[in-house]
Amino acid sequence: MLLGTIWMALREIRKNAMRSILTMLGVVIGVGAVVTLVTVGDGATASVTASISALGNNVLMVMPGSDRRPGSSGATGDPLEIADAGAIREIAGLLAVAPTASKQLLAVYGNKSWRTTVSGVTTDYLPARGYAVEKGRNLTTGEVTAGRAVCLIGATVARELFGSGDPLGAAVRLGRVSCTIIGVLGSKGAGMMGNDNDDLILLPIKAFQRRIAGNTNVAMIFVAVAEGRSTSSIKQQIEGLMRERRRIGRGAPDDFNVRDMQEIIETVSTTNKMMTALLGAVAAVSLLVGGIGIMNIMLVSVTERTREIGIRLAVGALGRDVLLQFLIEAITLSTLGGALGVILGMGGAYAITQALKMPFLVSPNMIVLAFAFSAFVGVLFGYLPARKAAHLDPIEALRHE
Repeated sequence: MLLGTIWMALREIRKNAMRSILTMLGVVIGVGAVVTLVTVGDGATASVTASISALGNNVLMVMPGSDRRPGSSGATGDPLEIADAGAIREIAGLLAVAPTASKQLLAVYGNKSWRTTVSGVTTDYLPARGYAVEKGRNLTTGEVTAGRAVCLIGATVARELFGSGDPLGAAVRLGRVSCTIIGVLGSKGAGMMGNDNDDLILLPIKAFQRRIAGNTNVAMIFVAVAEGRSTSSIKQQIEGLMRERRRIGRGAPDDFNVRDMQEIIETVSTTNKMMTALLGAVAAVSLLVGGIGIMNIMLVSVTERTREIGIRLAVGALGRDVLLQFLIEAITLSTLGGALGVILGMGGAYAITQALKMPFLVSPNMIVLAFAFSAFVGVLFGYLPARKAAHLDPIEALRHE
């Protein structure tokens, strides 16, 4: 009996194919919009999280000045010193402590030049930032202590200055300083703000301070925390140590800032998920519009088929059989629209994520939810027309022209 009812419902949908397609259009657009926005939102969250994680999710950053986030005073403080990094290194549970200072300079080799970020670093910089040496070697402690004029270059600098040539042993000029290339870093790609992590040159921090910066200031200290240790606990210890070293009195605000990358990742991820959910909810409103369209067309269909309904009731069909037939028609329309919407949404999401170079992440739960919601729309907005058809008086229905 149920199979016969389903077959009759499908036959009626096929009989009015154009009207059925137009009826489904609202559901198709609604489901497609939800699937597209949620998929793109998940890809954006994953992309931003991966970019931040490239800095290391167990990394703390110590900077001079108070909190610089929007709404804060952003007060400046005295610059950091290499001695601050040495003091931080005494804290237990750390993998690396890397003081650094940077400046934008024009790098010149032969007849080629490239403006890049030149940073003074120590041997701990690579493990703290997650870089690896692809060719050559890292700086040595002796080179850092003596301030030797040697350097490592990123993949972008190597490509722009040397093309396919081997840069090892070559001398590159940075302003008035010439340094010998001892290593090429492996590629890390784009950073969380779209910056190129491979567009950099690293040389010993003392060489940078003496020959380029002309001072002993440290712009930032990267602190890599050992696996299994709490970054929040280490952060509190660093804050206490820095307050003591900078002689900040009780109750006085910090004139430095310690950023926890794990906290930043969690904040960004939560914010992106909330925005994705909000956009998905807004797009879901169009599903309700599609459901209203289904209800209107089904009411028209009941009116058109009043005589047919009267004949069925007169020959012995029960009201629930008529109700089931029209309800199945409504559910079929909405679920077919949901299936087309999922396909359309996936195609749109794939095109957008590829254009923006974001990961294309398919959520099975989201697809199942889209189908379930489209079916629910069919039940919700198909019940009233189906109930109206089931409660028709057979005699009055047979008189209908």
